[in-house]
Amino acid sequence: MRLGVISDVHANLVALEQVLETMPDVDRLVCAGDVVGYNPWPAECVDRVRETCEATVRGNHDRNVDTPGRYRANHMAHAGLELANERLDGEHREWVLGLPRTVDLADRRILMVHDHPEHVDAYVRPYQFPEVRPYLDDYDACIMGHTHVQHEATVDGRLILNPGSVGQPRDGDQRAAFAVIDTDAEPMTADLHRVEYDIERVQAAIREAGLPERTAARLERGE
Repeated sequence: MRLGVISDVHANLVALEQVLETMPDVDRLVCAGDVVGYNPWPAECVDRVRETCEATVRGNHDRNVDTPGRYRANHMAHAGLELANERLDGEHREWVLGLPRTVDLADRRILMVHDHPEHVDAYVRPYQFPEVRPYLDDYDACIMGHTHVQHEATVDGRLILNPGSVGQPRDGDQRAAFAVIDTDAEPMTADLHRVEYDIERVQAAIREAGLPERTAARLERGE
């Protein structure tokens, strides 16, 4: 099976549509969380992820859509969540808040979680991927998001993957990120992909929505 993987869409509809258009033929598509936050299209991105993804896990921004004040110390995150709180209707909100923390995929061979397999909100940087191995005794692979840094590694025969961020990359590459897993390979393998999208259009919409200027500026720097 070919499994398309996206993560950290963060309400960037322009990037999401470009990723969906560019995605090679896959059997299923999944999302590793943070559908909302930062950018100006939370409802539209919820709709598209619901339409296209077979499974989605709950990210930290998804979890806090009703409580944006928890991010008051982070102006960009707070503003994005305030906007999401305003623009999501009851059905959107129910879906986002009802997302599971983890999902088992591919006949329970893959664990998908937004952050750390055990520690909520903890980042797993690329150099820390080997530290995830103890949580994978019952799995062949683990999908994570949260860092917005695209990376894959095979540790003791287990694939560990962060597909990168669709809507706000932070690895120095401004292009939207995603990945495709070959679940039939032994061990499983992942192809990493990047695609250009219309960043200026997103920046204009960010400014029109009254979101922080830095939210717009960081997109062109991939930070």
